[in-house]
Amino acid sequence: MWRTLANAFMKMVSPCWRSSAKGDDSRDRNGRINGLLWYKDLGENLNGEFSMAVVQANSMLEDQSRIESGPLSSCDSGPQGTFVGIYDGHAGPEASRYLNEHLFSNLKRLVWEQQGMSGDVIHKAFIETEEGFLSLVRKQWLSRPQILSVGSCCLVGIICSGTLYVGNAGDSRVVLGRLEKATRQVVATQLSTEHNASIDTVREEMRSLHPDDPQIVILRHKVWRVKGIIQVTRSLGDAYLKKAEFNRDPLQSKFRLPPFDKPLLRPDPSILVHKLNPQDQFLIFASDGLWEHLSNQEAVDIVHHNPHNGIAKKLVKSALQRAAKKREMRYSDLKKIDRGVRRHFHDDITVVVLFLSPNGISKALFRPPTISMRGGGGPTHLNTHLKC
Repeated sequence: MWRTLANAFMKMVSPCWRSSAKGDDSRDRNGRINGLLWYKDLGENLNGEFSMAVVQANSMLEDQSRIESGPLSSCDSGPQGTFVGIYDGHAGPEASRYLNEHLFSNLKRLVWEQQGMSGDVIHKAFIETEEGFLSLVRKQWLSRPQILSVGSCCLVGIICSGTLYVGNAGDSRVVLGRLEKATRQVVATQLSTEHNASIDTVREEMRSLHPDDPQIVILRHKVWRVKGIIQVTRSLGDAYLKKAEFNRDPLQSKFRLPPFDKPLLRPDPSILVHKLNPQDQFLIFASDGLWEHLSNQEAVDIVHHNPHNGIAKKLVKSALQRAAKKREMRYSDLKKIDRGVRRHFHDDITVVVLFLSPNGISKALFRPPTISMRGGGGPTHLNTHLKC
C-alpha cells in the first residue's frame, strides 16, 4: 500500500524537477533545490572547479547571479575565460534581473570591439548596462513608479589569460584565499572595493563630491545612509537618486528629495587587476548577505578546511547558523521560516566559489564544455559560438 502511494506521488511530482537524466552530473546539471536554498555542489570551468549556492529571504528573490566559462567575446576566435556576476538587488528584483540578462552580453561585445579584456571594457559594460536599464525605466515609470526606486549592487570577476579582473559597484565582495609559503596558512585578501556609507573613507568621498550638501550622508538609527535613505553609494538603477527628472509625481512621497543638480549615486565600478599566481588557491564571490555574518578569514577557513563538493552551500549554511545564533534560536527553526518573514533574520545570500587550478590556463586548450549557469536554476549548456 505504502509503496503504491509513494510511486504514485513520484509520478505526480517528477515533472516538476528540472533534472532527471542519468548520472550524478546530469542530475546536478541545473543545480538542486532544498526549500529556499538552491545549490550547485560542484562543476568545472576553464580555470578549475566551482561551487554555487543561493538562499532566498525576501518575498521575491532580489539576488541574481551567473557564471560563464568559455568565449569572453562575441567572436569565437576571441579570448577564453571565466566570468562571475553577483547582482544584489534592492527594493525589487527588476534591476538585478536586468543585469543578469544584459551585462555579460554587453561585456562580450565590448571585448570584441576593443580586441581584448581590460578594466576599461568592464567599466564601459557597467555604464552601458546602466544606460539600458534607465532607458527601460524612462519608458515605464509613469505606469510603474515603483521601478524608480529599484536598484542593484554589481560585482563581476573575470579570469582571462591568467589575470583576474574585478569590477564592483556596491557592497558585494570577492575574497581571495592565498597560501602563505612560510606559514602554510591560507590567508584571506579582499580584492573588491566596497561602496557603503558605513565606511569612513566612503563618507569622506561623498562629502568631497557634494561639498554644498551637508546632508549628503546622514546617520539615522545608527546607520549611515545617503540622504538618510540608502547605504550603498554606487549602484546600477536607483533612477530617482540619479536623475532629477524622476524626482516628482508619481514617485512616492517617502522617496521624494529636495531638488538636486547632479547624481547622488554613481554607477561606475572600482576596478582591480590581479595577476594570478600558484599561491592563489580560490576566490569567494558573495553578496553582502554572507559578509554580514562571516568575516573574510572565517569564510576562507571554511573553504580551505572542507571538501570542494558543496562548499558554497556550506558557506551559506554557516552564515544562516550565525544568523540564528544572533537571534538565540536554533538553525532548524530558522529553516522553517518562510520567505518574506525570513528577511527579518537574514538577507538573500548568493555565494560562488572558484577554485583556481594550477594548470587552469593550459587546461583551457582542451576546451571542456562551455558553462552557462544562473543562480537559482538557470541552465548549464554548450553555448553556440559566433564564427568571425
